Amino acid sequence: MRRPVRVTLLAGGTGAAKLAVGLQAELAAGDLTVITNTADDVDFWGLRVCPDTDAVLFRLAGIFNEQAGFGVADETFNVHRQMARLGEPDWFWLGDRDLAFHLVRTRCLAEGLRLTESALEIGRRLHLETRVLPMSDDQVRTRFLTDRGWLGFQEYFVREKLQPRLERIELSGISEARPSPEALAAVGEADLVVIGPSNPLVSVAPITRLLAPALRRERTLAVSPIVGGRALKGPTVEMMHAILGEATPERVAEEYRNFAGRYVLDNLDAERAPAVEAMDYRVLVTDTVMDDPDGARRLASDILEFRSGR
Repeated sequence: MRRPVRVTLLAGGTGAAKLAVGLQAELAAGDLTVITNTADDVDFWGLRVCPDTDAVLFRLAGIFNEQAGFGVADETFNVHRQMARLGEPDWFWLGDRDLAFHLVRTRCLAEGLRLTESALEIGRRLHLETRVLPMSDDQVRTRFLTDRGWLGFQEYFVREKLQPRLERIELSGISEARPSPEALAAVGEADLVVIGPSNPLVSVAPITRLLAPALRRERTLAVSPIVGGRALKGPTVEMMHAILGEATPERVAEEYRNFAGRYVLDNLDAERAPAVEAMDYRVLVTDTVMDDPDGARRLASDILEFRSGR
């Protein structure tokens, strides 16, 4: 039986997108809302591309390209190859099926729709029962100061393949940006807000910088993105070492302690639970690795039981 609990998931990156699938399977239709990070959005070939938002949309719709790690399943790249032949930038890969979504989003924005409205429209066309909401309709962009100068998110991750030495992270536009009304309402109305297992510096921080004043510790839970000293995907550990000097579940917990009251550790990190509890967290120790949809659903079920008092 699917549970009638209103959950809002703060999602940036692969781990949170996987957890969204598990939560959707466990919750009653319409009871899950996902708020996505938009600070890694990019304009490429004149199109608005929203990688974190699309990762959630595509996973919930069952069309995510697991093999490539981005975009739509069964992808081809004919347009990409032709654009390269015409001398256009080709460092950011956009598949033919993927392009359709960027075209629709860009047209929606050109017609005056907000970014939130464009995401809801795409979700409607994918027949999703879950609302996927960008964190803001305003532009926020993650920028990295490196030993080769300032780089945008996709430039650093995709074009430069994380090779330049990282010195600082900046969220350009965050001071002027406001959370969307829909995102604020989703947080305010939720029985439980879940911070997904994502990079706390570049995937979660843009969302929480906007929404932290609306988060309540007693209703907010965070899942550690670090398992046994490593991140299952992405450069979370390396970035935390560079910026924070430490990459541990406890250090992630410190980042969230002002607005989260529950914390989920992997079984491999069970010995760290007392240190996290000392920060005034209630701690759940369980299997947080989501290798498949069953793993995601199991973690979602454990989180919901923990919320109920287990």
